[in-house]
This record gives sequence, C-alpha cells and structure tokens, in this order.
Amino acid sequence: MRCASMADPYATVEVRNPNGRDAVFFVKMTFKNGRGLVVLSAGDQVSVPAKGRTTYRVFVIGSGHVEEIAHCEVDPIAVANW
Repeated sequence: MRCASMADPYATVEVRNPNGRDAVFFVKMTFKNGRGLVVLSAGDQVSVPAKGRTTYRVFVIGSGHVEEIAHCEVDPIAVANW
C-alpha cells in the first residue's frame, strides 16, 4: 500500500482474491494525521478476478485534508460480496 500525499493525491492498495471464482470485495482505508486521529475514511467495492489481484486507487485531494495525512491504514481482510 502507498499513502496519499500532496505530491500524489492517490492512496493505492492491492486487493488479492484467493478464491476460485471472481469476487467483489469491500475495501476500507483510514487516513490519519500525525497525532493518530482519523481525518478521512474511504471504502469502495473492488472487483477482483479468481486467483488474481487488482490495484485500487483512492483519490483524496477533494477532501481538503490531504495535507494533514501522515499515515494510512487498510483493513487487512476485505469482505467478499459474492
């Protein structure tokens, strides 16, 4: 995963599908400031092919808080929406 910054206002995460069929996963990311407080949360459904991986990018510049982001976290397990 790569966090968003003023130079590149996209956070990037890779979603892997270990299952034998295509699936849609709900991915949740949290963006925190230098004190560890949440400044933004984002989530979306991401389609991933069977036994494959997909790169998902979140555009955060429109939030007005990108300059505050010091750390990003992604839920380690995405929930499949079959």
